[in-house]
Amino acid sequence: MMVGMVGLLLGAAIAAPDGGMAHSMRIDHRSGTVQSDYTADVRVTHQQVGTVGAGGRPSTLRCVWRAGLVVERQARHASGSTLARSFTHDAAIEGSRPGWCSAQKAAIAQEVARRDAVLQARLVQLAEEDHPVLHAEIDRMHGTTQAG
Repeated sequence: MMVGMVGLLLGAAIAAPDGGMAHSMRIDHRSGTVQSDYTADVRVTHQQVGTVGAGGRPSTLRCVWRAGLVVERQARHASGSTLARSFTHDAAIEGSRPGWCSAQKAAIAQEVARRDAVLQARLVQLAEEDHPVLHAEIDRMHGTTQAG
């Protein structure tokens, strides 16, 4: 009997083995300096695709996975105000492995851990992409608009 597993989303999300990442930066704004601290947890999602092969036929089962970042930003303005934001980036790295997702989770977690430098670089990039958002939040907080 052939069991169809195409597109079965397992919905499993696991944290990276290292427990998270961090990045800090200072941003200059005309109303004062802002210290921004970004922390991120890695979330891995698994999707089972393919079918089990019937007697004598090969299986097409694959586990497609994506590792993304769940980012928390805490920014402290020189005035003492705090600006917080949470956002996600769903596909920092991705891959697939043959077989059942349930049997591949440990190997996938190891692969994600080996690619920690890629994830850390993506966190830095996401922090830089957050600058315009943070500047706009500070402008709103101080009742000003960004010039030029």
